[in-house]
Amino acid sequence: MTVHLLLNLAVALASCFLLYRMQVRELSFTKRVFTGLGLGLLLGAAFQALYGAASPVIAQTNAYLDIIGTGYIKLLQMIIIPLIMVSIIQAILKLRDASSLGKISALSIGTLMVTTAIAAAIGILMAKLFGLTAVGLTSSAAEVARGAYLEGNLAKAQEISLPSMILSFIPANPFLDMTGARKTSTIAVVLFSIFIGVSATGIAGKKPEVFESFSHFVHVTHVIVMRMVSLVLRLTPIGVFALITQVVAESSLQDIAKLISFVLASYSALILMFCVHLLLIGAVGLNPRRYVKKIFPVLAFAFTSRTSAGAIPMSVQTQTARLGTPEGIANFAASFGSMMGQNGCAGIYPAMLAVMIAPTVGIDPYSAGFLLPLLAVVTFGSVGVAGVGGGATFAALIVLSAMNLPVALAGLLISIEPLIDMGRTALNVSGSITAGTVTSRVLGETDLEVFNSDAEVNLDVDQQVA
Repeated sequence: MTVHLLLNLAVALASCFLLYRMQVRELSFTKRVFTGLGLGLLLGAAFQALYGAASPVIAQTNAYLDIIGTGYIKLLQMIIIPLIMVSIIQAILKLRDASSLGKISALSIGTLMVTTAIAAAIGILMAKLFGLTAVGLTSSAAEVARGAYLEGNLAKAQEISLPSMILSFIPANPFLDMTGARKTSTIAVVLFSIFIGVSATGIAGKKPEVFESFSHFVHVTHVIVMRMVSLVLRLTPIGVFALITQVVAESSLQDIAKLISFVLASYSALILMFCVHLLLIGAVGLNPRRYVKKIFPVLAFAFTSRTSAGAIPMSVQTQTARLGTPEGIANFAASFGSMMGQNGCAGIYPAMLAVMIAPTVGIDPYSAGFLLPLLAVVTFGSVGVAGVGGGATFAALIVLSAMNLPVALAGLLISIEPLIDMGRTALNVSGSITAGTVTSRVLGETDLEVFNSDAEVNLDVDQQVA
């Protein structure tokens, strides 16, 4: 190890220790996440100023920081399947009402799909206002390689149809899906959990003693899983610190400046769509300002980690402990929101790309004959887009291939992809939380006392489990 690397790691470890001490002193979760984000921004900027984005020292430093950042994400991913299974099963055991289950699913999925269509329209509008076009853009070696990679994966995207995607949700081998082996594994586990819950409620009247034993087993398992969630979430400020330090340290200011119009257009669309989420929250009678304050920590994590699926545990905790949404609804919205209706990755991004690329093949991107099919393709193509790294790329492949547009040109944006993906992921998670909050409020299930409370609720402290 070089002296510079040792110094970098020493400063990073000192920052992590500071965040740990804040947790020991029981400072609020939000303050700790803010502090981790701020420290990461400062340290990442310092690293870049001292060494340069392409420096080997930064690459070596980030390799060690990756142990913390990616390690934290892997821990979150570890608890996703157990959390989804026991939470949904327990919710159904309490619900004992199939019609309510249908309403929850319909409202959650409907909100996700409608907001995706709105997001696509906003992406098109921003592309128009900023005059975005792929005509005249030049390709570097990395961008050419990325274009070739996209073309190589085009066949997979072209094979996908809505019926085949829906069919893939059915868990033919639920134990395989518990390993996350397929892109649609999360939804498959949700459906398997629903099947278990409904089957258990079916024996409640015939074999009450068996039902009570199973219900007790699920309750005990749920308490243990929620304890695991709390333990992992305690690492959130440190994980956010490591992740944002990596991103800032290796970001190329030159590449960002070259494509600044796309960056500005993207974030304008993302912010505008977030405002749409707040309008929906206000429309169901909730305070948007209080809502933003309560969901900030999970959005900060999504922004730095760039994984919608990894944010599921924190999203569920936020909805239940801070927004007053029942756990069953929160799990439905978070799970479905990680696999469909992603407003950022599957809504804004592919719509903007299609509008940018269309002029290169002589198509007017703002004609009704192009826009209407594009909105339909984006909305239905968002079904089954995995909430992990590469989800936006796959969504773009589906849309561009369906619209008969050259997919290789999407590789021109590779240099700013991480920067844009941060905002897209945060919007994805915001969309799933919005779906859960709206569904809960429409069904009259929201605990308004919890939502309206100004008391700080730490997500990494064990919550009362009924």
